[in-house]
Amino acid sequence: MPKVLISDKMSPLAEQTFKERGVEVDFKPGLSKEELIEIIGDYDGLAIRSATKVTPNVLKAAKNLKVIGRAGIGVDNIDVPEATNNGVVVMNTPFGNSITTAEHAISMMMALCRQIPQANASTHEGKWEKSKFMGMELTGKTLGLIGCGNIGSVVADRALGLKMKVIAFDPYLAVERAADLGITKVELDELFERADVISLHTPLTDQTRGVVGKDAFKKMKDGVRIVNCARGGLVDEPALLEALDAGKVAGAALDVFEVEPAKENPLFGHEKVICTPHLGASTSEAQVNVALQVAEQMAEYLLTGGVTNALNMPSITAEEAPKLKPYMALVEQVGAFAGQITETGLKRVVIEYEGHAATLNTNPLSAVMLEGLLSPLMSSVNMVNAPVIAKERNIQITEVKHDREGDYHTLVRLTVETDRGERTVAGTLFANGSPRLVDVDGVRLEAELAPSMLYIVNDDKPGFIGALGSLLGYNGVNVATFALGRRIEGEEAVALVAVDQPLKDIVLDQLAALAHVRQAKRLNF
Repeated sequence: MPKVLISDKMSPLAEQTFKERGVEVDFKPGLSKEELIEIIGDYDGLAIRSATKVTPNVLKAAKNLKVIGRAGIGVDNIDVPEATNNGVVVMNTPFGNSITTAEHAISMMMALCRQIPQANASTHEGKWEKSKFMGMELTGKTLGLIGCGNIGSVVADRALGLKMKVIAFDPYLAVERAADLGITKVELDELFERADVISLHTPLTDQTRGVVGKDAFKKMKDGVRIVNCARGGLVDEPALLEALDAGKVAGAALDVFEVEPAKENPLFGHEKVICTPHLGASTSEAQVNVALQVAEQMAEYLLTGGVTNALNMPSITAEEAPKLKPYMALVEQVGAFAGQITETGLKRVVIEYEGHAATLNTNPLSAVMLEGLLSPLMSSVNMVNAPVIAKERNIQITEVKHDREGDYHTLVRLTVETDRGERTVAGTLFANGSPRLVDVDGVRLEAELAPSMLYIVNDDKPGFIGALGSLLGYNGVNVATFALGRRIEGEEAVALVAVDQPLKDIVLDQLAALAHVRQAKRLNF
């Protein structure tokens, strides 16, 4: 039974969901980093919100960890590259709090334009400063969205309901999608020039850090208003303070800050600034939604292999997982076979899918094939980090799909290029779903892989098979299955022999010394 640790405060429904799905769960919020490191090695999954920091030291201690689930969107508190290198899937829940966060952004915008917090404080103090709090009407004004994903698109919808014009900068926003939303896609500089209100809804990355800064403020309208309910660091806080004081910016509404928890900040107390303590996702509905979602996603992965909302590997739906399972076995075997018979560094890898295989979600299949290929050559490789490891080693990966059917209803083919040339391995699934190798370097054969196997490349000469069988029999090696093939009579032939026990080195040496043997390899699956 998989075991999960919930290390942050979360709806009790998360714990209940894990248990109902058959996952053992411990609820231990408030652990110190030392306490987390001490116990994390016992768990297959870690469910968190924003308090737990998943650092390289935590990941180093997490020997059995397979998945981290973030109940929320942002993963600033998770070292995602290090998790990937350690083969740990990182998931978030991008939809559970989208509406809640979008509503908070709209609320902040309206409060900012009508100075509601300041007017509220003044009235509570017994003042009646009606003329002091002159507001701005939103109807007909232009809202500029930096980022138009799950949350940004909801903000756009609500703003259109307020009769605002909405423009958006988002490199991943298709023009057709913008048209469907009823908004206009623009470049960033145009957004700065046109927007009356700017609202940010993008992750914090090296590219987006300080996207609203000193240069950006110079391009904006006088009297622009800034709303940030996304991530601290998107807005350059010293530059914002300067723009507020200069009158360039009429006001700012901030739910997030560069340093959190924000106990002090130069913007605090400024008469033109509204602040809330990262409340974007803080509604009871959102907290229940993200807790349920993260528990469902993690349980699905641990129990069936289904992958949803992963940030560092291809997604596999619950419906796809059972369909892909036999293919997972096939591509792992094809990759492992190629990896074990490859003796020099890899330069290029081509993965081909033909027939039925080409209709599937092949991204996870390619990741598993790379895992099989690289595992014999290096340690600690899995489907999560295999693509990253290949990229780090400058191995060029190409994936090709052929809709046509060849000799087989479904086929996967792996071609690897090394310093010594190319090798090709192809496999298919039989009717019962069992994997078979059907081609090795252009030699056609039909072989079911077993835990212990012998791979031999030899000259196609009379008497060789008898000599091979005699040598194995002399050494007490029992043959389970035997598959062989050749390209042309009298030239190169390939034999794949399944044996009942692993071959000893001395037997392998004797095989290599047989007449007509070009290569003899011991394979394990």
